[in-house]
Amino acid sequence: MSGEGNISATLKQDYTKRWCYLGLSLLINATGHALTIATNLGSAVWTASAVNLYHLWPLSLRLTLFLCGVLVALANAVMIHRLDWIRFAGNLLFITPFSYLIQLFTQLIIYLGINNLALIFRIIIDIGGILCVALATSIYQRANIVLHPNDDFMQILRYRYFKGNATIAQMAHYIPPMLIMVVTYCLSGKIFAVNIGTLICLLFQGSFIGYFDLHTFKGLKHYDLAKLLRKG
Repeated sequence: MSGEGNISATLKQDYTKRWCYLGLSLLINATGHALTIATNLGSAVWTASAVNLYHLWPLSLRLTLFLCGVLVALANAVMIHRLDWIRFAGNLLFITPFSYLIQLFTQLIIYLGINNLALIFRIIIDIGGILCVALATSIYQRANIVLHPNDDFMQILRYRYFKGNATIAQMAHYIPPMLIMVVTYCLSGKIFAVNIGTLICLLFQGSFIGYFDLHTFKGLKHYDLAKLLRKG
């Protein structure tokens, strides 16, 4: 009985640790995205696509991010060949505070006068925001309790279709937002949130995530990979 009790206590402690990592990653992720949006020197690719939609219609940035997340969550169900209601609800649970925090942090950072800084400092801040997003993605993908639909999409590609390769999966999962930006540009003739930071994301974000997987929070492993690897 004592052995079973120890196992139960360990699992409970493990689950608590994963929730703490999830909360930390949510704050890091929202901060990183807000930095890239506020500097307007290139956001993460999915965020850039949402910003371009935001400038195309009368909805708020928060609602735009939320609606995009819902659509990707539905695409994830197609990718795993079933509608997992718990997983879908987890995606929505993630994007609700995430969308709010991004809009709040973006407004705060702009209010603090980030765009009054010299260009070189804004570029450094923008790249720092991209690194924050990669770090946060690494953390909550490993904790694997609930994920942002976009990153769940990347995780599905990575472990179901690309044998764990973060770099290839990241490149593949950028195809939909790139198509969105092509369409919004054709409709409006303008492009927003695309700059040097976006190029860095396209080329290196998957590698950044893989690096953080290996070198940060080494006690945090990838949990529940069997759910990703299961077919059908």
